[in-house]
Amino acid sequence: MRQHDFEDFDSFDEQPSRRRAARSRRRGRFDDPEPTRSGRLTEGERVRLAKLRDDAYTENQLPDGADRWSTWDDAEHGPLPRPDWVVTELAAVDTDLGVLKTGKEADVHLLRRGLPGTGGTLLAAKRYRSDEHKLFHRDAGYLEGRRMRRSREMRAIEHRTAFGRNLIAEQWAVAEFAALGRLWTLGAPVPYPVQRNGTELLLEFLGEEDGTAAPRLAQVRPDPEELTDLWFQATAALELLAAEGLAHGDLSAYNLLVHRGRLMVIDLPQVVDVVANPGGAEFLARDVRNLAGWFHGRGLGEHVTNTGELLAELVTAAGLG
Repeated sequence: MRQHDFEDFDSFDEQPSRRRAARSRRRGRFDDPEPTRSGRLTEGERVRLAKLRDDAYTENQLPDGADRWSTWDDAEHGPLPRPDWVVTELAAVDTDLGVLKTGKEADVHLLRRGLPGTGGTLLAAKRYRSDEHKLFHRDAGYLEGRRMRRSREMRAIEHRTAFGRNLIAEQWAVAEFAALGRLWTLGAPVPYPVQRNGTELLLEFLGEEDGTAAPRLAQVRPDPEELTDLWFQATAALELLAAEGLAHGDLSAYNLLVHRGRLMVIDLPQVVDVVANPGGAEFLARDVRNLAGWFHGRGLGEHVTNTGELLAELVTAAGLG
């Protein structure tokens, strides 16, 4: 046998112990929950230091007691031409002034956005929640006609996983933002959609400079003349939506605001494409029933509302008749 063959055997004898030592080192690396080796930070320590850096950055950088820098640069923007009150400067800051409204699917906060040292602009920040156990309990009917193509996302939505619930929340935010932009461009009585960032919408604030929000239709007590005027404003809004092939989908006196005598339509996450949705005609009919019921309860007669004729006009305008 050649000399180098004996040398090979010697090296093979040494390899098991080397391999055992290597395995031992690897086990130590993966089994220890918090490695203490010099020069390494544990995960907990990294999180703690990151929080300290974030807190220090926030405290040192945000002026005027603001809660965050403007998110304008990261967001989807509303339609053009933009109202002149929209603040687009990246140096602007956002200050949360409190909750305006809470709901099953979203909360609405009052937000002030402006450059430091200026009065800024009041906005309504609508923030959809994705962690509710019964999130969007009626979403199956509303989402007909705008299904997602990717089977993984559809499965997540159908099984209401955490990922699926977040997708649903974002779908509603996207749908509302798109509908508001489309309707605002057409001149519909809706708030201007300033931006969308994930599941947060920033919208035109309908109210007074002191932060007092415009009342819901359900809260007002109009005289007979005002009641009739508000009804015809409401039907005009319904006709405009129907001409675009849309129904509000959940219209009532609680998602209509009366802002300085003008009826404004809000809460449009469930806006329905009445052509693509198999239940489109029923959504139109339900909007009419809900709305007329409130006006009838306030004394406006059927001879004024004429709901049968109104519904027939909406169906025709939507191209369903």
